[in-house]
Amino acid sequence: MPLDILVPYWGDPALMRETVESVLAQDNGDWRLTVVDDAYPDPSVTDWLGTIDDERVRSVRNETNLGITANYRQCLSLATQDLVVFLGCDDLLLPGYVDVILDAHRAWPGAAMIQPGVRVIDETGATRPALVDTVKQRLLQPRTRQQPVLLAGEALATSLLLGNWLYWPSLAFRREALRDVSFREGLPIIQDFALELDLVCRDASLVFDPAVCFVYRRHSSSASATTLMDGTRFADERTYYGLAADQMRARGWRRAERAARLRLTSRAHAVTLVPRALADRRWSAARDLGHHAVTWG
Repeated sequence: MPLDILVPYWGDPALMRETVESVLAQDNGDWRLTVVDDAYPDPSVTDWLGTIDDERVRSVRNETNLGITANYRQCLSLATQDLVVFLGCDDLLLPGYVDVILDAHRAWPGAAMIQPGVRVIDETGATRPALVDTVKQRLLQPRTRQQPVLLAGEALATSLLLGNWLYWPSLAFRREALRDVSFREGLPIIQDFALELDLVCRDASLVFDPAVCFVYRRHSSSASATTLMDGTRFADERTYYGLAADQMRARGWRRAERAARLRLTSRAHAVTLVPRALADRRWSAARDLGHHAVTWG
């Protein structure tokens, strides 16, 4: 059963080529690659993809820019296989990625999500995990003694609401599980987390396999990074955590509800950014970060 690798493309053509080459270099060739170019001004990536003589590779170029959420939906509409991944257009697959994902799926065919182990690099390619990654990987991710583990229900929801330790572009999904959920409107920075928890609330399970087979590129100038200091991301987080708390309460998941209302790691993250804001004399940013750290609801 091939793995459907879907790439919503908008970004640096050189990094995109590295992404595609990492797919071509997989030890297991049981995959299909679809790149959806969201009308990026430079068409060179689509032109280059057309020169690849491999029937497993196809590219589609949108006539107009759809934006990130609509392009995710476009990617999903083009999926043909039972298992899909929304690969970031600047991230990399290590050679064993397809093997890890397909092995996990064979072991737990009913699992809706598969999270493999991740290595983090910066925009230059250097292995340099940020503080958020250190917290994710050393404190929040389950301790599994290097063995895959199946997680589900309130325990999984509570764990993620205490601190989201998933890496969206590395996740593989059972396509059928995505049929009845969609990306929420109005929360562009945190839409992936919302979808993941919507799946958990529909009784979806997740396999966590700590085998490192994915390279996640964290940019200092990415949308999620820049919105940290202008307050947009944390405003979205406050909105979403309030919605999530109500969602958990409706399920009767009291521990998960408390985790959502506390949003401890979200508050702690804001606190760690206050010194940077003060050093840069960004007084309004420092005020907004402090507001997020102490405000309830």
